[in-house]
Amino acid sequence: MVFRCFLLTLLLAALPGPFLFASPLEREATAANHPGRALFAEHCASCHTGSLPKAPGLEMMGYMAPAALARVLDKGVMQPMAAHLSAAEKNQLIAFVSGKEPAAGEVEAPLLWCQSAQKTSAEAEASNVGWGVTHANTRAYTAELSRLNRDNVGQLRLKWAFGFPDAVRARSQPLIAGERIFVGSQDGTVYALNRETGCIHWRFFARSEVRTGIIMATEQDTGSLLLFGDYLGYVYAIDPENGELRWDRKVDEHPAATITGTPALHGNSVYVPVTSLEVASAARGTYPCCTFRGAVAAYDWRSGEPRWKTYSIAEMPQQVGENGKGVPRYAPSGAGIWNTPTIDPERGVLYVGTGQNYSSPTSATSDAVLAFELETGALRWAFQTRRDAWNTACELADRTNCPEEAGDDSDMDIGAAIVLTRGNDGKDYLLAGQKSGHVWALKPEGGDVVWQRKLGRGGMLGGVHFGMAATRGTLVVPINDEDVQLSASATGSRWNGEQRPGVYALDVASGEPLWSWPAQDVCDGRPLCKPGHSAPATVTDELAITGSLDGHIRIHDLRDGKLLWQYDTVRDYQTPGGGVARGGAMAGGAGAVLQDGMLLMNSGYMLVHHMPGNVLLAFELAVDDE
Repeated sequence: MVFRCFLLTLLLAALPGPFLFASPLEREATAANHPGRALFAEHCASCHTGSLPKAPGLEMMGYMAPAALARVLDKGVMQPMAAHLSAAEKNQLIAFVSGKEPAAGEVEAPLLWCQSAQKTSAEAEASNVGWGVTHANTRAYTAELSRLNRDNVGQLRLKWAFGFPDAVRARSQPLIAGERIFVGSQDGTVYALNRETGCIHWRFFARSEVRTGIIMATEQDTGSLLLFGDYLGYVYAIDPENGELRWDRKVDEHPAATITGTPALHGNSVYVPVTSLEVASAARGTYPCCTFRGAVAAYDWRSGEPRWKTYSIAEMPQQVGENGKGVPRYAPSGAGIWNTPTIDPERGVLYVGTGQNYSSPTSATSDAVLAFELETGALRWAFQTRRDAWNTACELADRTNCPEEAGDDSDMDIGAAIVLTRGNDGKDYLLAGQKSGHVWALKPEGGDVVWQRKLGRGGMLGGVHFGMAATRGTLVVPINDEDVQLSASATGSRWNGEQRPGVYALDVASGEPLWSWPAQDVCDGRPLCKPGHSAPATVTDELAITGSLDGHIRIHDLRDGKLLWQYDTVRDYQTPGGGVARGGAMAGGAGAVLQDGMLLMNSGYMLVHHMPGNVLLAFELAVDDE
């Protein structure tokens, strides 16, 4: 799942100014004489080059927006260390670390602030219990909650568009709670928006990009908290009424640890998946690859007190030799958990999918479905689909750190959340989608395979990329199947077979196809446009809703796949504050969110040659169907 987090964006130079963000590796290659380099070496390098585990390295900080870095230096955890620096020196440092010049004079994008002090969030029922809508990650809304059906979906109209300032991607799935909407952004800001107008009630500044969805925990005596994670590996709990911080925790000491999957709630615990960006650090032949292990960490959601933490690889990494440049090589490593956990209260189990190993030799729990005890974190069982080792070095000229197992079928992890659902035969099934294009159906009791089906050709960006959805015995599977090259010298496709992007429906119990909607290439020369379906699907009793890399939201009839409604998001939008936002590709883990006739969808995904954008779109039924 490395490509979901960050890769070399080779086409950045061709993009317009507002979307010009440099990747860390590009920054380091082009900033040899940057004045901020010397400042970083003098004031920052002693902690931020690996000597202090809690301190993020350049690879991590390079994905923070300049405004977020400025907040950290002026008002955040680095304020004491940066107090002696002048404003000019801070700006030079920010420009070097981020690859983008800070805005002169701290000019802020136009924002509309709510005038009402309305308090509804803590009392209101949230539209879902997590990223997957249900604990089982079915991404399924009832007809009563959604109020959308095949007869009225054509009445959806755009209500408002909220633009995320200083952003080129929008991938934090929003949460609807009463009259408020909560959503994170690329620069680390979490917003509380008014459902009716899109105005801002409050905002909270996390340390870095909030890629995860926002979830709400509620207890009568304790009240409510909003929970989410950020790119630097912190999990936060904030007050939904005012955005005040209640607690935060660093989930892992590894400097490259990050949180991309939305935390999951059950009882008094919040379960946080942990993955890593070390897979990109390994691109440098001088990097000692690799020492990260994926994990799930459980906390008391009310206090933040830790309950347990279990690694996806039980063994501690050990030195297993040296690479071709004489740098120590470590293993086992990797098996990051990119997806939100799936909760099975009946069996007392939590399920996750894991990514590939970063180094050789491989382990038995990479590219696998893992079942952990909810109460203790003990591993109950593991089902491995393949043994896979890969890191970014395998795609570049310097392959020093590329594992020996890496081949054309590498980086085929289970990045989408596991779906727990019941078939029409009355039995429960665990459904796992893989970037190889496979869908696996397992028995929840022990992980035995019931059936498997290969829908897509597969590749580093799918097969199944971010998520499936299930209801009424039907599984909806978006397939991406796009080609991607990290190396500018690479030509052609690395993967054999026919690309089959589109939307597929399978019978949960048997895996038999019910219908398919092959993606049609409607890009017509649109730059960075692709026909693949990367974003997770959402379903209702009657509908299947998807977002595509071509910028379209599409709604299909769940019975037969008939296209009922579509909307091209790739255009400029006037925002509630009078600014301008832009739609783009849809991917990154955020799918459609529904409640009471409203549909929310993010648009914009500037990673790996995809269309940038920075907008949250709110649609609503134009005519009351009651």
